[in-house]
Amino acid sequence: MFVIGLTGGIASGKSTVSRYLQQRKVALLDADAIAHELSQQGKPIWKGFVEHFGRGVLSKENVIQRNKIGQIVFSDERERQWLDHMTHPLIQEEIFKRLELYRQEGQPFVVLDIPLLFETGWDKFVNAVWVVYVDEATQLRRLQERDGFDEIASRRRIASQMSLEVKKGKADVVIDNRGLPEAMIQQVDLALTPYLAGQEE
Repeated sequence: MFVIGLTGGIASGKSTVSRYLQQRKVALLDADAIAHELSQQGKPIWKGFVEHFGRGVLSKENVIQRNKIGQIVFSDERERQWLDHMTHPLIQEEIFKRLELYRQEGQPFVVLDIPLLFETGWDKFVNAVWVVYVDEATQLRRLQERDGFDEIASRRRIASQMSLEVKKGKADVVIDNRGLPEAMIQQVDLALTPYLAGQEE
């Protein structure tokens, strides 16, 4: 089974690519979605957050408030390192389980949507890497427009990840999202062609 690692940076457009791949019925595992599942009440990440941060990060309905976690970890490097150390092995274990199920089903290729693919060493587990790329000025502007962060908060979030310029240099396929969405989709279709052709055979 051929495994493609899909990554990018915050506000680069990776989630748009991921949604499009799902529309094309591509087998895809979304690390963020898995993390969300594991953060539901009583699940392993939920328990870890409550034990570490206290119940102040929960809503009245006992739901993890991700914005509160974000405020903590993006302003304290030690807390961010703790979060990564706690969550990444749990997410990795679940991804491996689901990959094995796809293998057993005879799936020819799978896309792993992992925002921190390089930062967490997941590039070692994939056969090819696709990077959704934008320049830093575009990334900063889109992040501020999308999430309403000021420039300082936006730059802090961007700086918490490996730069897109570095990721671009490590990629097997670069999907340039500096232009119109249609142009990006054309690039995704082109990158998909050999895999879908092999599937049809």
